[in-house]
Amino acid sequence: MRRVQVGPATGLAGAAALLVVLTVSVGLGGPALVVGGACAVVTCLLLARGMTRTGLDRLGVANQVTLLRATLVAGVAALVVQSWTASVPRPLVVSLSAVALALDAVDGQLARRNGSVTRLGAAFDMETDAFLILVLSAYVVPVAGSWVLAIGLARYALLAAAQAWRWLANPTPPRLWAKVVAAVQGVVLAVVGSDLLPRRWTEVLLTGAWLLLVESFGHQAWVLWRQRHRQEAPARARWVRPAVDALAFGVVWLALALPPRPDLLRPGALAAVPVELVVFLALALVLPTAIGRVLSVAAGLLLTVTVVVTALDLGFYEGLDRPFDPLTDPGYAGSGLDLLQSSLGRTGQVTVLAGIALGVVLATVACVWAALRSRRAVRSRPELWLRVTGVLTVVWAVAGAAGAQVDGVPVAATPAASLFAAQVDQVQADLRDRAAFRAEVQHDAYALTPGSRLLTRLRGKDVLLVFIESYGRVAVQDTWFAPRVDQTLNRVTQQLGAAGFAARSGYLTSPTFGGISWLAHSTLQTGLWIDSQSRYDQVLSGDRFTLSQAFGRAGWRTVGDVPSDGHGWPLGKQFYRYDQMYGASNVGYRGPRFSYARVPDQYTFKAFYHREIQPRDRRPVMAEIDLDSSHTPWTPLPHVVPWDQLGHGTVYDGMTESHASLFQLFAQQGDTQRNYATSIRYSLHSLVSFVRHAHDNKLVMVVLGDHQPHTVVSGLDASHDVPISLIAHDPRVLDRIASWGWTPGMLPDPHGPVARMDTFRNRFLAAFGSQRTP
Repeated sequence: MRRVQVGPATGLAGAAALLVVLTVSVGLGGPALVVGGACAVVTCLLLARGMTRTGLDRLGVANQVTLLRATLVAGVAALVVQSWTASVPRPLVVSLSAVALALDAVDGQLARRNGSVTRLGAAFDMETDAFLILVLSAYVVPVAGSWVLAIGLARYALLAAAQAWRWLANPTPPRLWAKVVAAVQGVVLAVVGSDLLPRRWTEVLLTGAWLLLVESFGHQAWVLWRQRHRQEAPARARWVRPAVDALAFGVVWLALALPPRPDLLRPGALAAVPVELVVFLALALVLPTAIGRVLSVAAGLLLTVTVVVTALDLGFYEGLDRPFDPLTDPGYAGSGLDLLQSSLGRTGQVTVLAGIALGVVLATVACVWAALRSRRAVRSRPELWLRVTGVLTVVWAVAGAAGAQVDGVPVAATPAASLFAAQVDQVQADLRDRAAFRAEVQHDAYALTPGSRLLTRLRGKDVLLVFIESYGRVAVQDTWFAPRVDQTLNRVTQQLGAAGFAARSGYLTSPTFGGISWLAHSTLQTGLWIDSQSRYDQVLSGDRFTLSQAFGRAGWRTVGDVPSDGHGWPLGKQFYRYDQMYGASNVGYRGPRFSYARVPDQYTFKAFYHREIQPRDRRPVMAEIDLDSSHTPWTPLPHVVPWDQLGHGTVYDGMTESHASLFQLFAQQGDTQRNYATSIRYSLHSLVSFVRHAHDNKLVMVVLGDHQPHTVVSGLDASHDVPISLIAHDPRVLDRIASWGWTPGMLPDPHGPVARMDTFRNRFLAAFGSQRTP
């Protein structure tokens, strides 16, 4: 027994030493150390068990080489986990992987040369290869997309399938081609992981590797299917059934215990005792077999719905800082599809949709299987599960009476019931809100004011309402990247001052967060709090008086400049009453697309200047201009170029590819925040370059953000506040808002006053000489 433990113990010590070295050199965090250590411990335990069962008293040289490979793989796994939250040197990951792959050609040759080929050694070698491929596939997801996980999961999918079709567990004759294919997977993934190849070559290599893998596994499955009646698969180990039962209960428990809010995603959530699980166990014990199976299928389907709704809640909290609304949020599906296509291209859009569909299918299969398997386990040992159910019932009742919590999560939980009750309450609240909001829309103190009594203090001015996409308070305050943006704002203030302009700045509270920017635009224009698609649809179906209508009635030429619009937007003229609409299709832009942004901000200003500011014989213009370069995913980004080089936008050709990669929507937080700050700074530089180039002393600009960026940038506890600035050459314009308490310059005071965005319209109209209707 002492000899049996020497090899695995040596491997465990080697893995510990490697993790220590990586911690000192790279700075492995807790999750990375846990994963690396777990890989090493599991490997050594399984190896020791295999040696005991096969009667092998010591590891030969070949198995020692394989153990060295497994140790390196544990280190690679730790580095990959670390790369999800921090920067990890790619050469280090690729080098360790390359050594492990190279040693794969050594252990087999040593075993054959020494005549020490064993089933344990072959299995050890194969599983080490499979796990390394899985780890590398996870590592290259940022480079190639999530689909590449299919390469790493192929081996484990076959093992899972063997639980249902026993013949898949039968041994197959050795095939040299299968070893070649396995080696190709590792080499290709390591090369792709280096991120040195162009994307096209990366896609070609990975596609070829995947096709080879499909052929290899397909051949193996075909051979096994043809021989399924000739030999019996080895009997299952005693631990397989209880392990599978435990997995089934784990799936049910996790599906119920998964909290719907990101801030509750803590280990303590698993300490909750779901009452739905207790009820399910009780029914499984007392109901007849036929009815019990029907109950299990129904429970599995309800569990799937719970998982899907919980996932939606998590996603909406992560992106929009609120839960999923079943009545109004399905209406965003079309906009979401457009965002995916504009940011990722058609291929990326299809990939995401296919991934979502596959996820729902897999969740359904997993939940139904887990419910059926759990009922079967309960029925196989009713005495045991009767006691378990009784204990869980007592724990739930006592914890509920005492109000016990772990990490802020109640131990006596009713997750599914609470989730569905919240959805019902939300629908009822939406229905009540529609009636109340209808009355609010109909009341407007300025709707009937004649043009001669509107905006009299701005006569002769060119007024621009400029929305900077995702420009939120986090850009200028209480974040590590805010000082970079603040420095830009101070520089912009100085540059504006040199051109004779001054500014005052404050904060508004936006009705939306992380996206759905049209809610903010309509709120500012209408003076109504429009925080849902339902309210937005209600307003746009009527004739609410807007800021743009006020300027139009008072004699201004009104313009809507929406560069993200590529097909025309009828509501721009029908509801906002713009005289002219500009979009990506009619401003002469022939340059590349920067992810979501069809037109870079500087070119947007350039096209507007030539069409609306430069002509001499014109009326004063009022325009809403939307700047899209700071829209998620904030990469790739243009940079400001000399105005005489803008032309039709071909100057941007060397700056970017036409689409961002899929991973750039889910990049590491630090990189995403850095890109976000860079995008805001670009928009601000574009704005001041326009002011300096236009030489329009009549110019008045209201510059503001539409909403905070999503939680990857802003965090889970961010407010809905956005900066707003009023810029003018005429000091009398700024004097009109002196009572608002805004800070001089483009950088607002962190402790300055904050107003809701729906109050701006009336305050602005009143400040600049508009009279209310009696």
